[in-house]
Amino acid sequence: MGILLRRHLREAGPFIGLLLLCIVGTLLNSDFATWDNAMNVLTRTAFIGIIAVGMCFVIISGGIDLSVGSMAALIAGCMIMVMNGVAPLVGSPVLAVLVGMAVAVALGAAFGLAHGVLITKGRIEPFIVTLGTLGIFRAYLTYFSNGGALTLDNALGDVYGPVYYGAWLGVPIPIWVFLAVALVGALLLNRTRYGRYVQAIGSNEQVARYAAVAVDRVKILTYVLLGVCVGIATLLYVPRLGSASPTTGLLWELEAIAAVIVGGTALKGGQGRVAGTVIGAVLLSVIGNILNLTSIISVYLNAAVQGFVIIVVAFLQRGRR
Repeated sequence: MGILLRRHLREAGPFIGLLLLCIVGTLLNSDFATWDNAMNVLTRTAFIGIIAVGMCFVIISGGIDLSVGSMAALIAGCMIMVMNGVAPLVGSPVLAVLVGMAVAVALGAAFGLAHGVLITKGRIEPFIVTLGTLGIFRAYLTYFSNGGALTLDNALGDVYGPVYYGAWLGVPIPIWVFLAVALVGALLLNRTRYGRYVQAIGSNEQVARYAAVAVDRVKILTYVLLGVCVGIATLLYVPRLGSASPTTGLLWELEAIAAVIVGGTALKGGQGRVAGTVIGAVLLSVIGNILNLTSIISVYLNAAVQGFVIIVVAFLQRGRR
């Protein structure tokens, strides 16, 4: 009974933490508990949250991906170049935008596939592979933009803008997409054979191999899934500014990994929940929002706060599988 109670408390921990933060934020600044502020926080969360859902699968399987921020930056740059190049050929801004969105998802899947193949078939540690591609992706974006920024054509920006600035039932489009990705992710992890295999591999890869699980194929699929999530997050992000530069997506990997582990996923793999990851992503955004509204510390230290959160949660997870 005691073990069951501790398990429920551990699972409810991120939600309780989020609730307490919201109470503190309301007490510190009355602007915190407003509809507009809540929508701003959730829209800001959507990009990192979508990536964190994919990252949740990778970490549960025992892997890691340090390149998601650089990957998003390169995908954003490629999207803009493709849309600007295709628009005069097809004569339709809407079709050009659709082609760009398809390219974003396809590139994300291709980068994820490359990661998965290098890690499983090449027998290279995920840390090394994704650390290498972190530099490669951002270097190529810097090369394509000649050190500056790639900017979306104004006519395309007008057509593409509603993907970020539009709303349905008063809720911004990115939040709806985040919700849909989270629901699909939760179904995949908890209701499918693939989800059970991901957890089995993260728990004990050798035992999973003895149980005739296609370990390499499942691990490759987790990286492809993460790449697709990065592509979806990027196609929502591009209309926000209409440009991509070498600073696009900076530290997104830190935020995504932090959201996953704050949400209760074990760093050693084998255990994790998509719902916890969603709450973790919102919780980190709420921390940043409270810091911005109250000026308790400089906004330049937000990344430091997230770094401290990762270390503290990792400390609390010692010895836990």
